[in-house]
Amino acid sequence: MVFREAVKGKNVLYVTTHRISYIRCTQELEIIRQEAASVKALYGNKDNHILSAIKIWAWLLTHSTRNFDVVVVSYMCQLIVPFMAWRFRGDLIVDFFISLYDALVFDRKKIREGTAASKIIHRLDERSIDKAALVIADTKTHGQYFREEFGLPSEKMEIMYLKADENIYHPMSVERPKEWENKYLVVYFGTVIPLQGFETVLEAVSILKDDPDIHFLIIGPIPAEKKREDLNNVTYVKWVEQSELAKYIAMSDLCLAGHFNGQIQKADRTIPTKAYIYESMNKPMVLGDSRANHELFVEDKNHCFVKMGDSKQLAQKILEKKRLDHNV
Repeated sequence: MVFREAVKGKNVLYVTTHRISYIRCTQELEIIRQEAASVKALYGNKDNHILSAIKIWAWLLTHSTRNFDVVVVSYMCQLIVPFMAWRFRGDLIVDFFISLYDALVFDRKKIREGTAASKIIHRLDERSIDKAALVIADTKTHGQYFREEFGLPSEKMEIMYLKADENIYHPMSVERPKEWENKYLVVYFGTVIPLQGFETVLEAVSILKDDPDIHFLIIGPIPAEKKREDLNNVTYVKWVEQSELAKYIAMSDLCLAGHFNGQIQKADRTIPTKAYIYESMNKPMVLGDSRANHELFVEDKNHCFVKMGDSKQLAQKILEKKRLDHNV
């Protein structure tokens, strides 16, 4: 089964606990709207995935799903499928974009390996996979992990790389504020989750603090305790709407993609969302030297790689790119 063919001509129920504007959701809904006879989108409207899931459960328990030929459960399928699969008719497709077990035990380290809680969330992952006719993974490397850890059969898995919303993220020209006019502007954005390696980025900023030509723009919900207010070569910007984010990216000389964490295995298996956005905008970027990143990207004028977790190498690469771009 292939996703595009599975929804072709069908009445589709699309379910996600994430915001409907999330990059994976817009990508999947674009395909469904191109191919399906109809689509009903059921999604959370809160930042809390648990509350969103409860809202979705309530809808599923009070509405008939008999008219849907295919049900697609996207982000955080583990909060929906193990509990509500009995409400679905027809084929079930899950986007296994994130493993709860991997995220909570090894990435965020919220739960210890081997505990009862870790076994429960491992089972939620397994049940989500077992119930599905088709499982979507975001990279080949991630898919290999799902096969080894959860017994996902290769024949019911499809690799679907992310795709940025080109209505928002596309090449554009944006005038810079005067204070950045003559700077080599390096942009980084993110939610500062561990695998992104924000500490590595900030250490590179510190290493380059004495270069008067380089300025960093860091966008996202950066906690006060993680900011380096002693550095005058960085500007922090709170989380912005996607259209505003695109403008900041457009005015940059270089973008930092990552992942830069060298300790978390998931960082080696996934391609950062920001890399797809930079690619869509045709911006040069620095990537972590991971197996997943090498599935799509090769070293060229717009793509370069650094050892994950190595702030000195990251700083050196930024200097190297500045010299190349300025021909000095």
